[in-house]
Amino acid sequence: MKIGAMLGDILTSLFKRPVTERYPFERKQDPERLRGKLIWDPDKCSGCMLCVKDCPANAIELFVIDRANKRFVMRYNPDKCIYCAQCVMSCRSNAMSMANDQWELAQAKPEPFTIHYGKDEDIKELLASIARPGSGSRK
Repeated sequence: MKIGAMLGDILTSLFKRPVTERYPFERKQDPERLRGKLIWDPDKCSGCMLCVKDCPANAIELFVIDRANKRFVMRYNPDKCIYCAQCVMSCRSNAMSMANDQWELAQAKPEPFTIHYGKDEDIKELLASIARPGSGSRK
């Protein structure tokens, strides 16, 4: 590259505004087909575990509390998720979707990265059984 051409580029870029966006202060609308946080509806879930089997990143786990009464708890790890939506496509009962407005999932600590979906009493029962030493979790 010749110095004359380089100086021309430098002079033209000195008088242009920066291209960077002021992201946190000026926000654009989220794209309609954006794949964000995984949403799970426990009332629609049949417990077939196809979503768990088809997840390439092993980001979801489904714990069966009581299959007859359709009591399930899903553990979702957004830090492992690659947002491919394979679990959503393979769910036969349409119990899963990906939110297009919840995509800012960064946290300072790793604790919030584990999300439990289900009824509150089922989640408490699962966490209590996991916390007990010597008791295996039911998958």
